[in-house]
Amino acid sequence: MTSREKLENNQVWLYVIVLMIAAGFGLLVPDFGAQLDATISFIIAILMYSMFSQIPFTSLKESFANRRFFGALLTVNYIAVPIVVWLLSKLLPQSPPLLLGVYLVLLTPCIDYVIVFTALGRGNEKIILISTPVLFITQILLLPLYLFLFIGNDAANIVDPGPFLEAFFGLIVIPLGLAIALQIFAKKSIVGNKIINISAWLPVPFMALTLFVVVSSQIGKVSTYIDLIIKVIPIYVAFMVIMPIISRFISKWFKLDIGSGRALIFSSATRNSLVVLPLALALPNNLSTLVATIIVTQTIVELAGELIYIRLVPNILLRK
Repeated sequence: MTSREKLENNQVWLYVIVLMIAAGFGLLVPDFGAQLDATISFIIAILMYSMFSQIPFTSLKESFANRRFFGALLTVNYIAVPIVVWLLSKLLPQSPPLLLGVYLVLLTPCIDYVIVFTALGRGNEKIILISTPVLFITQILLLPLYLFLFIGNDAANIVDPGPFLEAFFGLIVIPLGLAIALQIFAKKSIVGNKIINISAWLPVPFMALTLFVVVSSQIGKVSTYIDLIIKVIPIYVAFMVIMPIISRFISKWFKLDIGSGRALIFSSATRNSLVVLPLALALPNNLSTLVATIIVTQTIVELAGELIYIRLVPNILLRK
């Protein structure tokens, strides 16, 4: 096993340690933590590029090769998940900013560390890797539709399109374009291939750095919203309990093999928190902290849940 694989396989524990250090740092040295705000966009932009560079966009046709899994993946993420999220949201205070944070994070399937979790849970990580371009494109297209359906005109009142679009292009479109261009270049150039290989080392450390910067800079403001955070945690836990059960039924319905079924479970429950985080941070100041906190809270709950998943899924939920 290469050192990079070791790093990826132990990333969950790294993130847990970083989160604890960041929380302590932000509470003990709040002024310095607050100054880290200015670095968030730059760090997230590098993280986005590093994640996108590992998504096989140049092999997009392969995503459609396994039509059965592809159908199950779209069914669970864009039919089952939105229904579950909408029902769970009815248990929350009907505050548009609060709901926006929950919807942003729960309606977008993960495209990065879900691959590692799937591998650790003895699922077919290769089929998830091949599907990531489709998952990314479909969630970007469908997220505005779901926000409109679930929040309606209130979403338009919350989101100022100027900074929102600026964050989308600066932190998602530009890193994505650079990653795709380098992938095309790498097919014809040794130098391009080396850049892609070096980029493969970046996601885990920059994910950890992003978590550190976001948590240490925002935790001092969290006390204002602690009552809301306490209310969303049970919703996130319920989501992680419900989705594997539904995914198992969908897996059986589409007659997936064990490895693909496990991959489906991980995809349905693992969310795209750090890809939507830039969109949250682009909101007006009085809203960005709340929405970003709600998103980061989901990441913390999810990381704890994944430690259970990697044992529960192969040993109990979908055994050979």
